[in-house]
Amino acid sequence: VQLQASGGGLVQAGGSLRLSCAASGRTFSGYTVAWFRQTPGKERDFVAAIRWNGGHTYHADSVKGRFTISRVSAENLVNMQMNSLRLEDTAVYSCAASRTVILSQIRVPSAYAYWGPGTLVTVSS
Repeated sequence: VQLQASGGGLVQAGGSLRLSCAASGRTFSGYTVAWFRQTPGKERDFVAAIRWNGGHTYHADSVKGRFTISRVSAENLVNMQMNSLRLEDTAVYSCAASRTVILSQIRVPSAYAYWGPGTLVTVSS
């Protein structure tokens, strides 16, 4: 599975962006798709995940109420709407996918087999 993230950019604090993760080669059916973010010198942090089958979603506490992960079945896309962006949301955001991710591992980067190149989100004051 090849993943491609898009939608990053520069936005002022309080603004919004929508990231998209697309898969080529196969559909997301049966996969768990997640977003992680990383800043220089730090480890990847879990942001949100969605079970494609069933649509169950999971969000990090730091983004609950501001970010929403969703699926667009007709387009085989996973979107993440990011509202009320803060300076500390600045990071490279990457999408990841895997067929078998148990709940206890859903926030763990190593649980995901496929990764796409990241997209930079910069939040300015």
